[in-house]
Amino acid sequence: MKELIAFDLDGTLAESKQPLGEAMGEALADLLDVAHVAVISGGDWPQFDKQVASRLPARADVTRLWLMPTTGTKLFTWRDGGWKPVYAELFDDGQKGAILEAFDASLEATGFVPEQTWGERIEDRGSQITFSALGQQAPIHAKEGWDPDFAKRKIIQADLRDRLPGLSINMGGATSIDITREGVDKAYGLKKLRDASGIALDAMMFIGDAIFPGGNDYPAKELGLDTVKVRDPEETLSVIAAIVACQK
Repeated sequence: MKELIAFDLDGTLAESKQPLGEAMGEALADLLDVAHVAVISGGDWPQFDKQVASRLPARADVTRLWLMPTTGTKLFTWRDGGWKPVYAELFDDGQKGAILEAFDASLEATGFVPEQTWGERIEDRGSQITFSALGQQAPIHAKEGWDPDFAKRKIIQADLRDRLPGLSINMGGATSIDITREGVDKAYGLKKLRDASGIALDAMMFIGDAIFPGGNDYPAKELGLDTVKVRDPEETLSVIAAIVACQK
């Protein structure tokens, strides 16, 4: 029996930057009946609100839901009739400037400049700077075809690590690279969740689509949590159904 089930968002609960499907919303409501649920991902709060918080059915027990934007450097819980921040850890202006300069230099050096982009490619999320190769508004079909094996981003990631020592640089979503403070990854966020919730790490399970070395879900496995790697949201639905059946 697990007290808390934690999830990655894009590629796990929903397609990249898309709202939860109706079936997933219902599945999470079922899961909240038998366990606490956390969602930890690189997107900022407005994205979490659009993709998750606003997509749950009315029956969902949101008092047991922990939403962790920007790789857990922010935490939101439902209190007093609304979603309220518990904490937020932000970059200062000097750190942001250095990161933006490094992105420009790295993309020029590695040569990964796509023929077409949709919207801004670099987003300041306060506690995280995120690079989206095809732009923030790129359609799913374009994202899925750009770097399906993570090979392009591994090259950019390695270059950025040379330019930005002392920062965490991880791949996320379908085309993204997330930069946070040193030591900030999903393991960091899950330890913050342990402290905030009072739920021990060995009472948690983590489910994600990027549980492999270099993937932004892999730190959860390195932390020692029981993990389940899924291919896509459809497989996640099957995993949730199995957990609910076992927990009842």
